[in-house]
Amino acid sequence: MDLKLSNAQRAEVLTQALPYIKQYTGKIVVVKYGGNAMIDEQLKQQVMEDIVLLWLIGVKVVLVHGGGPEISEFMQKLGKQPKFVNGLRVTDQETVDIVQMVLAGKVNKTLVNLLQMKGGKAVGLSGMDGRLIQAQIKDERLGFVGEITGVEIQPVLDLLEKGYIPVISTIGCDENGNSYNINSDTATAHIAAELNAQRLIMMTDIAGILKDKDDPTTLIPALTVDEAMALYDTGVISGGMIPKVDCCIRAIKDGVENVVIMDGRVPHSILMELLTDEGAGTLIRRDHNGFKNA
Repeated sequence: MDLKLSNAQRAEVLTQALPYIKQYTGKIVVVKYGGNAMIDEQLKQQVMEDIVLLWLIGVKVVLVHGGGPEISEFMQKLGKQPKFVNGLRVTDQETVDIVQMVLAGKVNKTLVNLLQMKGGKAVGLSGMDGRLIQAQIKDERLGFVGEITGVEIQPVLDLLEKGYIPVISTIGCDENGNSYNINSDTATAHIAAELNAQRLIMMTDIAGILKDKDDPTTLIPALTVDEAMALYDTGVISGGMIPKVDCCIRAIKDGVENVVIMDGRVPHSILMELLTDEGAGTLIRRDHNGFKNA
């Protein structure tokens, strides 16, 4: 559908966004970027446009990314078959070298370049830079899959202070020089908490938390932490959604103002979430204060 707005309609849209622009200007928003929005080229362009627009109006955006499909693709090119245990990639020494190369190299620098092509100022970091993400072995069976032991957030704060968009790949390190493959949702939650972010946006391949996982119309628009916890017992939060919601709750308890789980496959979903009345996805916060539709 070719939807064309008049100049007056465009002005009205901007006017309606003004309260939200004022709310987020100067605040830190952390975006976890992954899933289909990272693979689909058109969606990737739109995500970068959203982030640059937020940056231009004064929002301090931090982009944290994964890159699982790219890692698997590169491994297969090298004749190495990816293996997973409970959703975590088995990571031997050769695999962690591939992870570092793909995430900190190809994926990270591609995103930095795209942001700059859209008019932003971006700098890429890995969790190894400045010992940003400190880790240890999570489970011997998984090899170099890391459990986070600490976060040194100062490099990110320095970049934000200088007006850059930090773009972070989730690779950890330890004092012995080992590098670790870190779950990107977990890393994002830790980083957002250390930053005391105003909002953490978790981009996924589903609409948000659904009462019926097979029916997108059953989206739950807003939840408190206690209400989210209750949904574990009822089975509404199950399977792959459990670790994602765990990360959201951890982030809120550790200082993030609120978290939204939303569908990254929807064009310009970040702007819809931050700059409109309706928002996008499922908003989780400590209590009911501040819900858009409370």
